[in-house]
Amino acid sequence: MTATPSRLATPPALAGAPRENSQLRRRRRRSKHRPVWEEDPTVAGQTAKAVTLAVIVLVVLFPLYTIVLTSVSTQQTITEAGGLVVVPGEVTLAAYQQILAGGIVTRAALVSIGVTAVGTVLSTTISVMCAYGLSRPHSFGHRPILFVLLVTMFFGAGIIPSYLVVSNLGLINSYWSLILPTAVSAFNVLILRNFFMGIDQGILDAARIDGASEWRILGAIVLPMSKAVTAVVALFYGVGYWNAFFNAMLYINDNTRWPLQLVLRSYVLQGQTLPGSGTGQVDVATGAVTGLPVKMAVMVLAVLPVLAVYPFVQRHFTKGVIFGAIKG
Repeated sequence: MTATPSRLATPPALAGAPRENSQLRRRRRRSKHRPVWEEDPTVAGQTAKAVTLAVIVLVVLFPLYTIVLTSVSTQQTITEAGGLVVVPGEVTLAAYQQILAGGIVTRAALVSIGVTAVGTVLSTTISVMCAYGLSRPHSFGHRPILFVLLVTMFFGAGIIPSYLVVSNLGLINSYWSLILPTAVSAFNVLILRNFFMGIDQGILDAARIDGASEWRILGAIVLPMSKAVTAVVALFYGVGYWNAFFNAMLYINDNTRWPLQLVLRSYVLQGQTLPGSGTGQVDVATGAVTGLPVKMAVMVLAVLPVLAVYPFVQRHFTKGVIFGAIKG
């Protein structure tokens, strides 16, 4: 008598289907770049990460949101809000028209742009050449120079000796006083040096055999291979020059030569009234704005360039700084 298979029996091919489906779902959740030794992500873990990141983003963006919104709000909206505006109301660009009408804020913005552009190019060029020379094991005097650079990272001369040097060089009230005292950062030079030392020596030796000079090797081989770290170092210098105010406070006595950050410090933080800034109190009935939105507009103007440039260089940070810091 032949046994009849039960209709309720589960076929062998389907017995392991739930298990295979769960494994497939875990593989889909696993990132292509996740190391094999890491555990599979869980729904709870991913949700917690998403909530944490969302909270951090809100904490970072909320102050910027209130500053921007206040800078474009009318005086009536600010009065109703009792200060910084959180809920949007009537919008006006009067604050930006005031600070960009040719007063001291406009001049300060142009000064900051010029100092940042010239300083970034000069500092990056000097740092690249210095780092390339120090990365060659048999270059002349590379050990004493490297030792001096390392010493400057831990010991500084102080404010008075620095002021005396700048004064004796005739740089008081000169734009060069905002660039030359901080033209080279030992930290950035070391990052570039370590990155250059990680370049295959055989490539450089082959170029020398073909008759290439050191300048040609640096410009045609080393720099194209070092775009990431060079971009990061240039960003460091640019942000440093743009945000600097202390050197201007020490060396610049003429407020027409002040950079934007010093104007921001003097007007927004200390509450001073700057001549030519166009920030006097105006009657609400005229439709103009008073000091608070103008202060917020100056802050937006000071932050905006960095926010605009940073996303284009951010992708180079991991590849440039971390590799340059540990390689070699």
